[in-house]
Amino acid sequence: MAKQDYYATLEVARDASADDLKKAYRKLAMKYHPDRNPGDKGAEARFKELNEAYDVLKDDQKRGAYDRFGHAAFEGGGPGGGFGAGGFDAGDLGDIFGQMFGDMMGGRRGGGRARTGNDIRAQVEISLTDAFNGIKVPLRVPSRVACEACSGTGSEDRSRGAETCPTCHGAGKVRAQQGFFLVERGCPTCGGAGKVVRNPCKVCRGAGTVEKERQVSVDIPAGIEDGTRLRVQGEGEAGPQGVPNGDLYLHVGVKPHEIFQRDGSTVVVRVPLSMATAALGGHVEVPVVDGTRTRLTVPAGSQTGDQHRLRNKGFSVLRSAARGDMYVVFAVETPRHLTKRQRELLEEFQAEAGENEKSNPETEGFFGRVRDFFEGRG
Repeated sequence: MAKQDYYATLEVARDASADDLKKAYRKLAMKYHPDRNPGDKGAEARFKELNEAYDVLKDDQKRGAYDRFGHAAFEGGGPGGGFGAGGFDAGDLGDIFGQMFGDMMGGRRGGGRARTGNDIRAQVEISLTDAFNGIKVPLRVPSRVACEACSGTGSEDRSRGAETCPTCHGAGKVRAQQGFFLVERGCPTCGGAGKVVRNPCKVCRGAGTVEKERQVSVDIPAGIEDGTRLRVQGEGEAGPQGVPNGDLYLHVGVKPHEIFQRDGSTVVVRVPLSMATAALGGHVEVPVVDGTRTRLTVPAGSQTGDQHRLRNKGFSVLRSAARGDMYVVFAVETPRHLTKRQRELLEEFQAEAGENEKSNPETEGFFGRVRDFFEGRG
């Protein structure tokens, strides 16, 4: 049976570009791949034809010979060699497998070697004052650092260092064809690093790093909030054989304060008032989170829950010179442990207040509504 024209097999014109050939091949190869058509002998045969056609046409010399002589150019041991003769292109099929199965064949293409050292995660707890002002925090972190004996090269010969692995050529992975499958595994020679050390350092045994606790200073900016995570680039563990360091991730906790409550850049201060001050009015000194204090006027007749806004007295805004506002919330305190004279005065006040309905308007209003409620039910 005569072979089908290779251009017809790939469904392209005879003047198709290399990119057009590649796109057509990938599209059809994915369509007729045996894994997508289990038990379909026709699809399997079509898949072989596609690989044979593409193996010839993707090569400029083979394509030129085919254009001049047709299939005769590759008969009798000619320069071609179809699918069965070893013309199967593992790189192109690897691209198809990557599209079909994602990372199931061993991860992304481009090698399995480590690109950076490991990241380090640490925690620190600071005061509200330090969160307001910002602070530089010293940390001692267990880590891996570059080996001083070999300057991080992993080799006794510092000038030579690690070399590209001869087995995987630096990819960190090797591929092997098993039937229609292309299996990708970590390189057995370099263990996936992509490099090998001919003469390993006696201190780090070729790793290029050693375990050591080290001191790190981290700048915590003013205005940072509880639960924020900071990334310090390059302060993680050193990478093997000269690979760049990982990063340090610092989780910042802010301790609760005994006076100030914070909500973003807003600060709330609860100020207790004596019953007399709340009734008669007066002044109170209120602390501010920056360490200063401010004098606040208490209006006569102040009630629990009354709020007073002090602009630009709140918390630092992260990475800005601005500040939020502070809210002072009054809490009227009922006196306890009265002296005899205090009790007498309050009893006189109570008797006097009973004759003046305007003294306690909220109380009178509430109990008036209660009376109306029960009278309505009756």
